Amino acid sequence: MSHDAVSAEPFAQHLVRWHLTPDGLAITTQSSRLLPVLARGRPAMLKVAISPEERAGAALMAWWNGDGAASVLAHEGEAILLERAKGGRSLLALAMGNQDDDASRIACRVAARLHTPRDRPLPDLVPLDIWFAELWPAAARHGGVLGRCAEAARTLLASPREVGVLHGDMHHGNVLDFGEGRGWLAIDPKGLRGEQTYDFASLLCNPELPSTRDPVRLVRQAAIISEAARLDRERLLLWALAYAGLSAVWDTDDENPTDADLRMPRVLANLLGHQV
Repeated sequence: MSHDAVSAEPFAQHLVRWHLTPDGLAITTQSSRLLPVLARGRPAMLKVAISPEERAGAALMAWWNGDGAASVLAHEGEAILLERAKGGRSLLALAMGNQDDDASRIACRVAARLHTPRDRPLPDLVPLDIWFAELWPAAARHGGVLGRCAEAARTLLASPREVGVLHGDMHHGNVLDFGEGRGWLAIDPKGLRGEQTYDFASLLCNPELPSTRDPVRLVRQAAIISEAARLDRERLLLWALAYAGLSAVWDTDDENPTDADLRMPRVLANLLGHQV
């Protein structure tokens, strides 16, 4: 992620169309470009997608209509205008400041709102079996713990429970404090569909937490999340194992994952007694 001075593109046409005023430095990520703006005096964030994944996420944000997620003020093509988070709290800071349990419960409450069915047509969503496609060839090449991750994923995908809309990247950095009257809300969904337990795997395995691979922390947070979200604890850990394998494949620069890449899958496999 980088912060840059405002350039004419890709924001210019949207600034004019939606009567926006730049209010900070532009932010560039691998999948989008963002610019803090004022929309008729209201703090907002202009986001322009540069990947199909981001465009799908924008459609899902619009579908949520501000319930559990940031409100969409405008949406056209690759651009979306969102309310801006103005609260002073950070879910990651809570988790790192001896309030990990509270942070997990907050994220679970937000996820519950996102998972609630709506009486309107769904946007196009990516099925979880498609989302996991990159895991299968990697597991076939390397076996070992990646093979166990793939086995867990196949078992879970073959018999899904409580299928619905998924955020797809429900970690601490994607649940923000929007201040008084709005509270904690989600941003940056991937736009998936599948078993809703999957959404809690990234919360359990967030690599930004220094303690994320601590088996004691994993066991405790699995219990906290399972209770708060009314999940089967063993199934949550299996989804976490499947997710950790997929994440390791994504994080690998070449076709040979390192020991560091596979550390999280190994910790989870050990917790599950390799019975996956």
